Amino acid sequence: MTTAEIHMRRMADVLEEARRDLSGGIPPKSLLLGLQRLVPCDDASFCELDIPTRRELNSQETIEADGDCRMDAYWRWRHQHLQCVQVCRPHDAPETTQMADFLSVRELRNLPIYTEFLAPHPTIADIALPTAPNRTRVFQFYRTGSQPFTAHEMTTLELLAPHVYEIYKEAARRRRPPVRLTLRELDVLRCVARGLNTPQIAEQLSVSPSTVRKHLENAFGRLGVSSRTAAVARVFPDPETL
Repeated sequence: MTTAEIHMRRMADVLEEARRDLSGGIPPKSLLLGLQRLVPCDDASFCELDIPTRRELNSQETIEADGDCRMDAYWRWRHQHLQCVQVCRPHDAPETTQMADFLSVRELRNLPIYTEFLAPHPTIADIALPTAPNRTRVFQFYRTGSQPFTAHEMTTLELLAPHVYEIYKEAARRRRPPVRLTLRELDVLRCVARGLNTPQIAEQLSVSPSTVRKHLENAFGRLGVSSRTAAVARVFPDPETL
């Protein structure tokens, strides 16, 4: 086998291992570890964030860190993390980027987002998966060295990205119990997911604001949640289901 064929075989093996991993993680933890073997790095993570509420919805990391302190710094200086700002923009398919696309190592090291959050990792690549508005869902790969990820490594991530997304969705479907809402409750939550407020939803559905609030109250009770953000995350974890 050629070197390229061996590498493709390794990629297929990582994906197959993740598909067979029924341990319950979303995504399967074996996927994060397998990606780290394919694109060697000092640390790798997966996280889902809700931007308006500043909440970490889901996270995995190959090296344990002091998450609370780090996230405080992240929210304080997030506007300087241009790669993360890009990740948060709506996208219909997985996207791959690296920090070098936005900032040089010298520029990054002069910013508080690096000294208080990212250090000692100035070199970062990611696979950003589609998600609901104002949320992020991303795999990230960190290196302490200053050399960017190579074209070969970024191509590897680009080729894997759609398969990684499918594995994520399949793991989420296995973990998620069925949702049973009325058609009107689903209509209201779709409007919420698109960023509409109560008066706008009432106008969209030709009902009164009090009726919208009642549908939301009923949906919260059925779903076992207490907020619009949680309800949307529960019912529409995949943007294509909106």
